[in-house]
Amino acid sequence: MNRKTFIQATVLALSATFAMGAAAQTAAPAKAKVVIQVSDGDAAKWNMALNNAKNVQDELGASKVDIEIVAYGPGIGMLKADATTSNRIIEATKAGVQVVACENTMTGQKLTKADMNPAIGYVRTGVVELMNRQREGYAYIRP
Repeated sequence: MNRKTFIQATVLALSATFAMGAAAQTAAPAKAKVVIQVSDGDAAKWNMALNNAKNVQDELGASKVDIEIVAYGPGIGMLKADATTSNRIIEATKAGVQVVACENTMTGQKLTKADMNPAIGYVRTGVVELMNRQREGYAYIRP
């Protein structure tokens, strides 16, 4: 490679490097991601989980964070349609918090979707959902 070709190749490589760096700087920051586990049947724990979700949204901005609350085991009772936390669950989902119930737990407790708060979603296995979310980079919280 002669000197002129070498200089042209170097200038081209540097230009590409600077362009990539500028694009990285102007790219939107990645959304924060949080998964919250609730496996206790205690209403105070549920209220703490819901408070945690709201506080994260207030601090970071609801549009800048993905929040999922995963309920299984005894925690599933707070997702029933007649639970004391029902209104707060509905408020959280309206604010963009995804609240999901473990279908395995529901089967074990003989609960159907008709028994549950209509605002929630479902996952086959709550623990596996937590594992998957952590693998996807979600911060893990257990109040």
